[in-house]
Order: sequence, then C-alpha cells, then structure tokens
Amino acid sequence: MMHMTIYWGKKVTLLVDWWRTKTWMSYLLTLLACFLFSAFYQYMEGRRLRFKSSTSKTSSTMPSITVPLLSKIGRTRPVISPARLAASLLFGANKAIGYLLMVAIMSCNGGIFLAIVLGLSFGHYLFRSGDE
Repeated sequence: MMHMTIYWGKKVTLLVDWWRTKTWMSYLLTLLACFLFSAFYQYMEGRRLRFKSSTSKTSSTMPSITVPLLSKIGRTRPVISPARLAASLLFGANKAIGYLLMVAIMSCNGGIFLAIVLGLSFGHYLFRSGDE
C-alpha cells in the first residue's frame, strides 16, 4: 500500500517492488544507502559544474566586441565536441540520480526523507561548500 502522508516505520518499499524493508537491519541499510546516494549526487553536481566551467571558452561575463551578435546563424551543421558530449552525459546522469532521489522521497517515509536531506547537506558540505 502506498502511503499518502509521512509515516515512521521500518516497512518501506523503495523505488522498485523488490526493495522492501521488513527488519530494522534492512531499514538501516536502506537509510545508509539513501544517505550515500544523496551525498554522491552532490559530488556529481560539483564535478559537472567544475567540468562545465573548465570547458567554457570565455572567462569573462562581458561579450566580446569582435564577435558578431548573430555569428552562429550561418552554420548548417552542429558542432560535436567530446567536451560537450561529456558535459551532456554528466548532466543526464546527475538529473537521473536527482529524479531517483525525488521518487525515493515520495515513499513518504520520514526516515528516508531525513536520510536524503542529511545526505544532500553532508554532500554539499564536503563537495560544494567552496563553490559559493
């Protein structure tokens, strides 16, 4: 049965039918997995942003005066570069992890919610607190 309100208990079905917790040990391992997965999400987001900033062509926010405003209109084929492809793959993987975390929170279990929020906070502290 799917809960529609936040509940506290050890019986959770998470993401797929076969991921069910019935004992306290399986519930605690699931909370640990959610915590680590959330911290990994922050790590991946930090790597993606660093990769994006390292591959950007201009370091200033001011547009160059020598480049025409509509310089890209004449192109007939899109430029495929390994850096853009890698950035797109990192973006897709990171968003997939984020959506899986969102669906896990939608299980409405209070422990899962806290594990994910604490994992995101801990991951931000470890991997992204210097970004700001």
